[in-house]
Amino acid sequence: MSIAITRVFDFPYYQLEKFNLDCAFATKIKGHWNVLSSQAFVDQANEVSRGLLRLGVQANDKIAVITSNNRNEWSVLDMAVLQIGAQNAPIYPTISASDYAYIINHSEATYCFVSDQEIYDKLKSIEHEVNLKGIYTFDDIEGANNWSKILELGKDTSNNQELEQRKAAVQPSDLATLIYTSGTTGKPKGVMLSHHNLVTNVLDGEKRVPLTYGGSVSLSFLPVCHVFERIILYLYQYCGVSTYFAESIELLTDNIKEVKPNIMTAVPRLYEKVYDGIIAKGEGLTGIKKALFFWAVNLGLQFEPYGQNGFFYELKLKIARKLIFSKWKEAFGGNMDLFVSGSAPLQTRLARVFAAAGMPIMEGYGLTETSPIVSVNDERNGGFRIGTVGKVIDNVEVKIAEDGEILVKGPNVMQGYYKDPEKTSEVMTGAYFHTGDIGELDSDGFLKITDRKKEMFKTSGGKYIAPAVIENQLKQSRFIEQVMVVGEGEKMPAALIQPNFVFITQWMKRKQFQGPYTPEIIAGSQVVIDRIQKEIDAVNSNFGRWEQIKAFRLTPEMWTIDDGHLTPTMKMKRRVIKEKYLPLIEGIYRA
Repeated sequence: MSIAITRVFDFPYYQLEKFNLDCAFATKIKGHWNVLSSQAFVDQANEVSRGLLRLGVQANDKIAVITSNNRNEWSVLDMAVLQIGAQNAPIYPTISASDYAYIINHSEATYCFVSDQEIYDKLKSIEHEVNLKGIYTFDDIEGANNWSKILELGKDTSNNQELEQRKAAVQPSDLATLIYTSGTTGKPKGVMLSHHNLVTNVLDGEKRVPLTYGGSVSLSFLPVCHVFERIILYLYQYCGVSTYFAESIELLTDNIKEVKPNIMTAVPRLYEKVYDGIIAKGEGLTGIKKALFFWAVNLGLQFEPYGQNGFFYELKLKIARKLIFSKWKEAFGGNMDLFVSGSAPLQTRLARVFAAAGMPIMEGYGLTETSPIVSVNDERNGGFRIGTVGKVIDNVEVKIAEDGEILVKGPNVMQGYYKDPEKTSEVMTGAYFHTGDIGELDSDGFLKITDRKKEMFKTSGGKYIAPAVIENQLKQSRFIEQVMVVGEGEKMPAALIQPNFVFITQWMKRKQFQGPYTPEIIAGSQVVIDRIQKEIDAVNSNFGRWEQIKAFRLTPEMWTIDDGHLTPTMKMKRRVIKEKYLPLIEGIYRA
């Protein structure tokens, strides 16, 4: 009799019964893959649960987890915590130590698990500000309690009956996790997601992801502290997918070649960087090879699914796939069937060219507050439409408010913000969650996101500006790494631009412009400014006169998570960027 999945920790037991994988999860340690089978995963989760019970962890206790990379231990601990009725409260590793303290105190976490020395030191620096009963580490760190001590406590099975009673007591409606949104403004809010929220989102979202059940291989590297990758890991467990955790973003290419995955999730910024890297290699070719390469790329940029471009296009595409795109696929291990994209808008050129290459990117949409999947593209049955985020998944309802805001209703909608009924009431109208995104549903049921409601602004002339639409087009330029449109209450829109320093350095060398090529010199170079103006002129032609970028300034440093420009999910912190570059903005409008 198949296990009924109603709580998150039912997934590994279901996988064990249905697929019993030799490799459920794998993490690379000192050059070797540390593999956990389905059975070993369940056994280790139970050991940790028994160990936590011996530490006195009670139902509804919050356990904080901070890891710099995805690893077996995170998933094991997640299940161990949830099946004793406690809650997992993951924390982004890159936020400030003061934000660590805020989340730990706000959630009232009793224990904290960390991955490595750097995070351990950061946590120890605010230890006096929090009320933790203990800190445990996954890596061996001198002077720190290693989580192996908890595993050792759990080897004694004499409290197994207590564990089974705890499991049985957990209800689908119970809180499973607190996920603190990275937030572009203000303090992070603790999103309360129940077992039911997460389980239904997996079961309803799974119907949109074509996998070989019990046979597919995935590579995971997006932070699992974010609900996007976390729900994907639960889905992999449900579908019997072997999951390998990438060592780091720097080693991602090596890990892809080694693991040869069938599926991978990423954010648009990574796809942009991958595409730029491929184009850079193409530019290094010569003669017929270069001509063929860019013929294939230009063909790919015209791609439409389901043969909409006609027989002759499909014939040319078949040739391009054999001569050029097959090499792209080899670079991704040779078995890549599918990418999934979320967290931010995907440029349509990327959707086209990767689909042409036989590795389609299925863009989806969701928020932490919706567990997160609301909609997702699916190549099967006509469910893929470029420029949209797909059709809404089963059992979830979307309606568009009078002002264009997307409202979501369904079993995936959060229980609310932890300890904050006021902010919860601000985003809920009955059972409908106000996403803050502006969008539209077409006649075939495809959802399209057009902007963030809070990011739209009016110029002094009373014209509305949708910055994300303009920014997404500008970011297609290889000269532009990041861009933020400004101009609220001003006579015209303008832009702050972080140049693509790596590409521009290569470009300047090719053009034999004299160095040095420091970010400060690049940002102040009239040659670079003039070249970026050409990029802006090209994009401006796609917009109405009132929307066109009339002026811009280049910033002399990279926008990073560590320096506060970006959230951990690579979204711009608009208020922070405006404050940092206020003199540049003033120079545009007050000069």
